[in-house]
Order: sequence, then C-alpha cells, then structure tokens
Amino acid sequence: MLPLIAETPDWLLINKPSGIGMHTEEQQPGLVVMAAEQFQCPLWPVHRLDKVTSGLLLLAKHAEAAAMLGRQFESHAIQKYYLAQSTSKPVKKQGWVKGDMEKSRNGNWKLTRGMKNPAITRFVSRYDTEHQRRQFLLIPKTGKTHQLRVALKSLGSPIEGDARYKGEISDRTYLHAVGLVFDWKGQRQQFSTAPESGQHWNHWPEEWLTMPWQLQG
Repeated sequence: MLPLIAETPDWLLINKPSGIGMHTEEQQPGLVVMAAEQFQCPLWPVHRLDKVTSGLLLLAKHAEAAAMLGRQFESHAIQKYYLAQSTSKPVKKQGWVKGDMEKSRNGNWKLTRGMKNPAITRFVSRYDTEHQRRQFLLIPKTGKTHQLRVALKSLGSPIEGDARYKGEISDRTYLHAVGLVFDWKGQRQQFSTAPESGQHWNHWPEEWLTMPWQLQG
C-alpha cells in the first residue's frame, strides 16, 4: 500500500517508497499504475522522483489539475525540500551548488562550470557525530535529472547508498523528498513527511522533518 498524505478532488499526495520507478518497466508495475489501482481513479504524474528516491509525490486526478500543477512545476512556483546524507565530508557546509549539467558515461550526469542553463541547489548541512554522517537539507531551485545526486557528488559527499554516483554501499539511497509547498485555488499547501525505510536515518533536526520551509531563500 502506498501511504496517502493528503487528498482533494483535484490531486492526491503520497509518500513514495524507495525502489519503485515512476513507470512500468520489465513487467514491474510503475508507481502511477500502482497508485491508480489502489485509489481507484485515473492519475496524472505532474513531477517525478528517481526510482531510488522516497518521499512526497503529487499526482493529479484529472487533466485540468495536471495542466495547472504542471505549469507551477515548470515555473518553479512549487518548492521542494529533500533530506540526504553522506559518509563523506563536503568541501563546504552550506551555500549553493550551481552549474550546467552534461551527460556523462552510462547514463550518468556531471556538473560543469558552465552557466548557460544551470542546475541550482541551495543546501545546509550538519554533522551527526554519533553516527558519523553528514546530513543535508537540500532546496532545489531547478528540476534537472539527477540534480541533487550530482550536486552532492560535486561537493565530495556522494549520497550514501547511491551506487551510480559512488556513494558508500548501504541498504538504500539516502535521498528523501521531505517537504512540498505550493498554492492551490488560493490556499497555501504545506506538507512534510519523514522517511519510512532505511536503517541509517538517524537523529535529524525536528524542523527539517516537519517544517523545512522555515529555511527560506
């Protein structure tokens, strides 16, 4: 069962599990198909999460809502917040990661110094001394493929469990969409949800888990 976070006549919000792709592949049902079957209604994906990523995923219930939400995502009017952690020390503890992304080998991406159409991410971090991991709160300002995974690799802190970008081997990739903020029909919508799987999600700041939008900018 996919955990339901919120539902309206226009859309529903779920906590996507790690390890499920958005679309059906090799006879493995994708998340959109699974959600449509579970909630007994047609659904339109208006954004996506990588297969390895868990967290808040918004699905429209009809074409008009899909178009309206899609425009908000395209204009970056919807703000997303992510948790990630690494076993490696970053070159800086907070700030911005900016740069153009180019395709690399084997379907990977890499960050370059170019700024023609840059991927932009704001982040803060803290060190969990007990578990020896660097914890990140990530605020993407653009929506490029693998943007956050590449951003942390560029900082010298590949995400734990992210084999594609040389993160330390673990039970899952430690990237989770923790917060989502958007406007819908004149009402401000703010949602957060903690990860449900992963042996190494440890002691996170409460405000990161429940009110990540308090970090503005």
